[in-house]
Amino acid sequence: MLKHNRFKLPLLIVLFLSLGNAAAALAAELRYTLSMPEPHTHYFEVEAELSGARNKYIDFTMPVWAPGSYLVREFAKNVESFEATDGNGKALRSEKIDKNTWRVYSNKARVVRAKYDVYAYEMSVRTSFLDASHGYVNGTSIFMYPEGYEKQQGTLVVKPFTGWDKVSTGLKSTGKFTYTFPNYDILADSPLEIGTHEVYEFTAAGVPHELAMYGGGNYEPKKLMADMTRVIEEAVKLMGELPVDRYVFIVHNLERGGGGLEHLNSTTLQTSRWNYGNESSYHGFLALVAHEYFHLWNVKRLRPAPLGPFDYNNENYTRLLWVSEGITSYYDDLLVRRAGFYSPDRYLGIVAGSINSVENTPGNKIQTVAESSFDAWIKYYRRNENSSNAEVSYYTKGGVLGHLLNMEIMEATNGEKSLDDVMRYMYERYYKKLDRAFTEAEFKEAIEKVSGRNMDAFFRSFVHGTESPDYNTYFDAAGLQLVNTNEGSKAINWGASTYMSGGKLMVRGVSRGSSAWEAGLNANDEIIAFNGYRASDNLESQIASMSIGDTAEVLISRDGRLQTLEVKMLQDNNVRYQFIRVDNPTPTQEKIFNTWLNISNS
Repeated sequence: MLKHNRFKLPLLIVLFLSLGNAAAALAAELRYTLSMPEPHTHYFEVEAELSGARNKYIDFTMPVWAPGSYLVREFAKNVESFEATDGNGKALRSEKIDKNTWRVYSNKARVVRAKYDVYAYEMSVRTSFLDASHGYVNGTSIFMYPEGYEKQQGTLVVKPFTGWDKVSTGLKSTGKFTYTFPNYDILADSPLEIGTHEVYEFTAAGVPHELAMYGGGNYEPKKLMADMTRVIEEAVKLMGELPVDRYVFIVHNLERGGGGLEHLNSTTLQTSRWNYGNESSYHGFLALVAHEYFHLWNVKRLRPAPLGPFDYNNENYTRLLWVSEGITSYYDDLLVRRAGFYSPDRYLGIVAGSINSVENTPGNKIQTVAESSFDAWIKYYRRNENSSNAEVSYYTKGGVLGHLLNMEIMEATNGEKSLDDVMRYMYERYYKKLDRAFTEAEFKEAIEKVSGRNMDAFFRSFVHGTESPDYNTYFDAAGLQLVNTNEGSKAINWGASTYMSGGKLMVRGVSRGSSAWEAGLNANDEIIAFNGYRASDNLESQIASMSIGDTAEVLISRDGRLQTLEVKMLQDNNVRYQFIRVDNPTPTQEKIFNTWLNISNS
């Protein structure tokens, strides 16, 4: 109808349509091109093209950190050869105005192209890497964004090196090696694996999954995908839904490696390529899979207030990493248990090991888990010889607190509710219903709502305080008791970790409160003799010949000066907890034990 009467439209409508088309033509467009013509040099070539902005100048900014890894890494340090042109290839003046921002004086040009090279040779899940075998891109370390256009949708074109035929990424494909993104956050949060890696596809919880395996190894693809599916489906069962329509695992199989980083619909994992043949190591890899996959809900969607939308230029502080990472650590091994890979005894051994790790870390009495979360930016990724004396891990302690919260809830509700219910409630309320981040008070309120108990004392003592819990008060709910097998031990707490270097026995670190600490032994000291005998890698045997209360003469060299220390042998008071079942557990204890450990599905 309109087609036959197009010339009879009122003039006002014609003008409206014309203006609308003009506005559309002037709308900004963002396009990135990623090339790697000489991968052996470790340089990615990047072009960022902004069209339609028509500003006097455009600031192109490189983020300073990667979400999920809480350290300012200064990615701009790897940028070289920045230059800018307009749509006709005419050079535009540019200058660097601060550590990570380049200003292009575009003079209202319709098209502005910024070109630069990025040196990428750090093989980690948090950074980017390029060599003759493959390329890996973590967005914030490669892609600058034009300030003011972070919400702009755009296109990424990847030009792989000659012979490289695969790109694995969570980005939506619109053609061969061409991808679209709704905003910069999604581009930055979608890593890419580029090369000739193996790609496997499988379906879990009704959703397509891609497994991109770089580096070879002794994995069996069918078994690995089947086992990962079991873990994935336990996570989905826990949270009630899978909030993606596709998911990508990028796995770097290296000679030595470990760790992972979560993304909105993908993850990057690193492991030793020979871990798959060892049951313990393989189960550890499945726990890593579980950890990063659980971040689909906890962190990527259910998040503390400072963790999104992100400020890419500065630290994003939160005291809740013990929830974001620690509670996720609580669930990683639990999901592997629920999937049937750990026996109940093996799983309880892992839980006891985590408690031992926290209680035997001197820094647990110095730093609260909330402080550990807040100070991650300056401490967690910058460990030194004194870190264990002054800090506690928000991963490990957060996981232990997860166990205590779970026991508290299960005991209060006679096994009808658990920490699972808290996580589902938080996800439904703050992500799905309110579409916003949560505060610590709201997390605490959710626990109180599910358990029916006031949690003031718990948060005061264990989150914002450094008290040690009475673990048996909590685990009694499941008919379990922790027994310290080191109680009454006659072992000595020597407390100095050492290593051999050029035939010298060197001190790496000294544990607070130990024999070595009290005597004044320092990191970087060389231990020359112990009680008149040359010290070498047999020091442990020499110490074992001593008794508690004995004093040893230790000859050291400190900065080239010889001196003798009198070291009194102190008792080892570290804990060595293990779980035992109580005699004659009540029906409720049995119910909680079986529900928690998923015994019926063993």
